[in-house]
Amino acid sequence: MKQQTSVPQETEEFSIKTIILPLLSIIVGMIMVILDSTVVNVAIPNLVQYFETDLKTIQWTVTGYTLALSAVIPLAGWLTDRFGAKRVFLFTIAMFTLGSVLCSIAQSPEQLILFRVIQGLGGGMVAPIGMAMVFRLAPPERRGSIMGMLGIPMLLAPALGPVLSGWFIESVSWHWIFLINLPIGIAAFILCIRFLPDTDRGRTPALDLLGMILAPIAFSMLAYGVSEGGTSWTSATTLTGVIVGGAALILFIIVELRQQNPLLELRVFTSSDFSRGIVLAWVSQVALFGAMILIPLYLQQIKGYTALETGLILLPQALASGVAMPLGGRLFDKIGARPLAFVGLGIISGALFILSSITAVTGLGLIITALLMMGFGMGLSMMPLNTHVLNAAPRKLVARVTPLTAAAQQVVVSFAVAGLTGFLTSRVTSSTTGTEKADIVHGLVSGFNDTFFLAACIALFGCLLSLILRRPKRMPEKELQTGDSPDPAMMMGH
Repeated sequence: MKQQTSVPQETEEFSIKTIILPLLSIIVGMIMVILDSTVVNVAIPNLVQYFETDLKTIQWTVTGYTLALSAVIPLAGWLTDRFGAKRVFLFTIAMFTLGSVLCSIAQSPEQLILFRVIQGLGGGMVAPIGMAMVFRLAPPERRGSIMGMLGIPMLLAPALGPVLSGWFIESVSWHWIFLINLPIGIAAFILCIRFLPDTDRGRTPALDLLGMILAPIAFSMLAYGVSEGGTSWTSATTLTGVIVGGAALILFIIVELRQQNPLLELRVFTSSDFSRGIVLAWVSQVALFGAMILIPLYLQQIKGYTALETGLILLPQALASGVAMPLGGRLFDKIGARPLAFVGLGIISGALFILSSITAVTGLGLIITALLMMGFGMGLSMMPLNTHVLNAAPRKLVARVTPLTAAAQQVVVSFAVAGLTGFLTSRVTSSTTGTEKADIVHGLVSGFNDTFFLAACIALFGCLLSLILRRPKRMPEKELQTGDSPDPAMMMGH
């Protein structure tokens, strides 16, 4: 009886006293990386003017960063097994911080693009490694709550990025959108050294050399080709990216399924719970991230708000997400992902249906109401879905599954942005009937209405799809036949 009553006390002590400081260390590092993914977009017009170059050249500061992210994400699992999660996480934080400082002193567009690639190489592994560490450290009965806390910066940082970027550009200079990462990076590095647990690396995993070559080519070229599709799906750059990336992906899948110690554990898709969860996550990401690109465009192109004003208008969405995410995490521990995904995606689809009816004279109150709904729905459903997917994987393969989901998300988000912006462009073109200002505004409004309606339908489809989810039964380790692949479990203490 004594042992039975002591378990909850030990679990409570573990979840509160032992988790908080490592969690804070990881969150600080993730905030820095996620924040940086949004600040540059607002600064692009200023960078074009400062460097006296064209938009196509400066756009490579975003494209190069995205390609570097996509290329390095698949390597996170193997590097974690080889060197330990703490060491790799510290290295990525240091590399990202160095890249940020170099970006702030860039003297030419070419230098800025190169330094952004360095940033991407460092930042690409922060989220998958951080998520895997938190998942392993969290007690199973508190896992949803703790993953919900981890998700807060993933939703707050993208909303704060445009606000900070707009303020720095208007009040100081563009250099500070990168320099701000220096104190954050130093703080994250110190916190991680002090509070992150050492990891038991076990036996060194075999090197999947062919997989390490094919994975970066596949995911980076697919992300590039799909992102270029937002301009034209028939252009040479788009077709090259999609064809090369697709061919590399097919070869990569064939190679990985034959490997005893694969770079990414694709056999986890044999779990129906994992497959259902990740497909639903992809559907929701198409609706969410596509819509998140559309809203700033509407506010600036039709309503005429500045970048800073747009960022401030988007803040309520982030705050609603921050409120809903811990709630979603706690509820996940009790009721699982299905009801949360159903309600969350239902709210998101409702918000998008509201946005599909807005005009050039729609009041800000209705827009903010829709943003609050979208933020709450995101917070309620996003991390429960991610946690559901990780719960369906064998515990010792979490370090290999998080890079898989992150790499796939990078391609899915690129597809969402390219697909919905391409659809918007085509609808605006077909709806614009003249050259007068009123005709142009009418075409823009009609295009945004149609595109928001499409996003709403995708979210509604995800809402209905969530009904097939069930609480996952973890796959038996032996089913994956991974041989002597080590268990990079997180070990507290020394």
